[in-house]
Amino acid sequence: MLPSSPSSGPSSMGRRALIGAAIASAPAVLGLSTEAAAQTSTQASAQAAQPASASPSAPKKPRALPGGGDLGPNVLVFDPSTPGIQARLDEVFRQQESAQFGTGRYALLFKPGTYHGLNAQLGFYTSIAGLGLSPDDTTINGDVTVDAGWFNGNATQNFWRSAENLALVPVNGTNRWAVAQAAPFRRMHIRGGLNLSPTGYGWASGGYIADSRIDGQVGPYSQQQWYTRDSAIGSWLNGVWNMVFSGVEGAPAQSFPNPPYTTLDTTPVSREKPFLYVQGNDFRVFLPEKRTNARGVTWGNGTPRGTSLPLTQFYVARPGVTAATLNEALTQGLHLLLTPGIYHLDRPIRVNRPNTVVLGLGYATLIPDNGATAVQVADVDGVRLAGFLVDAGPVNSATLVEIGPRGASSDHSANPITVQDVFVRIGGAGAGKATTSMVINSRHTIVDHTWVWRADHGEGVGWETNRADYGVVVNGDDVLATGLFVEHFNKYDVQWFGQRGRTIFFQNEKAYDAPNQAAIQNGSIKGYAAYRVGDAVTSHEGWGLGSYCYYNVNPSIVQHHGFAAPVRSGVRFHNLLVVSLGGNGQYECVINDTGAPTSGTSTVPSTVVSYP
Repeated sequence: MLPSSPSSGPSSMGRRALIGAAIASAPAVLGLSTEAAAQTSTQASAQAAQPASASPSAPKKPRALPGGGDLGPNVLVFDPSTPGIQARLDEVFRQQESAQFGTGRYALLFKPGTYHGLNAQLGFYTSIAGLGLSPDDTTINGDVTVDAGWFNGNATQNFWRSAENLALVPVNGTNRWAVAQAAPFRRMHIRGGLNLSPTGYGWASGGYIADSRIDGQVGPYSQQQWYTRDSAIGSWLNGVWNMVFSGVEGAPAQSFPNPPYTTLDTTPVSREKPFLYVQGNDFRVFLPEKRTNARGVTWGNGTPRGTSLPLTQFYVARPGVTAATLNEALTQGLHLLLTPGIYHLDRPIRVNRPNTVVLGLGYATLIPDNGATAVQVADVDGVRLAGFLVDAGPVNSATLVEIGPRGASSDHSANPITVQDVFVRIGGAGAGKATTSMVINSRHTIVDHTWVWRADHGEGVGWETNRADYGVVVNGDDVLATGLFVEHFNKYDVQWFGQRGRTIFFQNEKAYDAPNQAAIQNGSIKGYAAYRVGDAVTSHEGWGLGSYCYYNVNPSIVQHHGFAAPVRSGVRFHNLLVVSLGGNGQYECVINDTGAPTSGTSTVPSTVVSYP
């Protein structure tokens, strides 16, 4: 039985806050210095300025950029002997607790060892991580807490924060992680239970766990939906609308829609996110290897499998660096480590070399100016994009993230491109526009946890103010999405044109702010589907997909369906649902013309277990 929701909702903090009502019936920079930093490689000094040609008229070659270096003032590195750790954690939290659209960005890094009596409360744009090869190398006898006191017990806006690579021994036996979207929980070992709801069991809308072990019970309580991948849990307590598991030891049995559990024994293909660790006094980046039919954690039996790169092979970028310099570093053969902060780009970051890593710390944020694309990846093997936020600029960008050029056709099955914890936002922090947020053209790409969001609250928000027609467009064949969150686009949230595509877990809300029925009319169809498979597709499969409508500007709007796909035996869906939140708009069907309509204000899902 679900706990009751709070008796009083939050103040007028934006329309998303009102979602919770539907469930009731069901900055200034701190300037803290880095405690420890990687030494600049001797290789960097060897890459001195190239000698000029003997001819006085010959142009000089550019000076080589160094690899490695200091991680900057907003990366705080602790070891067990560091004094005043709790005070520093509290100081960052005071700044970031309610700074939903602020400019502060922080990474809190803990060297291997044991820490006692800490409670790391995480606010916006704050990442906490251990620096060992295994989560058990860094143990906190204490908690890493996300709660919703700043928002009157409503956790539906607890975005943009993360925890990785730590072992926790919670003070009271259970750690609290009450998050919404863009808040990954990776490579964590909880020696106890995990509570995914805020204090008071208030409204919650998240989230994502991967490569983690929770020894005790996971209690989602009021969480609307959740995806857990390649992990191990003691037990799972309940479900609201859409709980999805793939490759999870201890997961509940398949039982959708009652309880609403979608359970896959394994994950078809996965490759965990790159992570920073220390070896001696030096930082390195570990690159986990690809797994097929994965189940359970990667780190349980000794050293994880994969490869390692020294930080000296990375250009350590600081806010203020230009896109030209980032591209020069890539051309030199360096990888990119984006330290916390905001980066304005007048041209795309172009990733053209196979196996290049672009890793962000502390929600490093890329803002493309003058309509530029933020990141473009060539059709090459093994590129890894991870851990950063792309924020649309005020001049419309045709696309924000492009994986492979149009027409890309190379086979990357042995060494796929991965896009992990790469988040996209249009509006909220200010006016932003983009026709399409993310385009996947390269075959075999793995999109592992993304939140692509046209903002419904904050600054620069309105039906035309932060116009964004399409969220994610997949043109490449054999693409896999594990943990796909895409919300509020003016037209289609997801369009999938590639063959043999697969999605495990999809969470969507249609745009709240459509002014009238005509604004969303799609030819003869009422509204644009949240997830559309192209008419020419002959093979596609999805598990655990949900779409919700909350047309609060005009509650009379009708959406024909949440999902659209060609009717073919090779195009298959498992465990679909649509929900009208409090009766603000309705769905007539679930997928195509199949599935019962939503009705009234009951906020009860309409489901389809198998299609066709």
